[in-house]
Amino acid sequence: MRIAVCGAHKVGKTTLIEKLHEALPEYESKIEAYYELEELGISFSEEPTFENYLVMLEHSTDQITESGDNVIFDRSPLDMLAYIHAVSPYKNFDIQTLYNRVKDVMNEIDLLVFVPIEKPDLIECAKSDLPELRDKVNDILNDWVRDFNSNVIKVKGSPEERREQIVKRMSEIQM
Repeated sequence: MRIAVCGAHKVGKTTLIEKLHEALPEYESKIEAYYELEELGISFSEEPTFENYLVMLEHSTDQITESGDNVIFDRSPLDMLAYIHAVSPYKNFDIQTLYNRVKDVMNEIDLLVFVPIEKPDLIECAKSDLPELRDKVNDILNDWVRDFNSNVIKVKGSPEERREQIVKRMSEIQM
């Protein structure tokens, strides 16, 4: 099964993936495109730009299309598309072409896990963490997530509670 965990920054995706990996040790975890590209020597601006997100979108797409089964992805092309939409400096930018392309790739995901910002917020988001961008991306993902995959679960609670919600959903899908 291929699982993608999506959400804005500072919502607990990576912590959730660590908890999932404890419960699913046979699964490979793919780090998010940003970090994998940094490991490959590609540097991004301190505050990623529209162009940076396009590069991350391409890499995130490749991560999925080149992977096998039993993989958990930290972020997905959908995340990058939401960031592109949120930061696009071009009023006439054609997001629809990217939208359709991402939708095709997301069909390869068996379970899409959306980690929204909770009320009250579980993770402090400092001013340097771009809280306005975080809120905007969260809203975009909340609006779009069901358009990109029919197997979506929106998780909430502690990392352990979130993990259990996912494991339960996985067993329902596999029945």
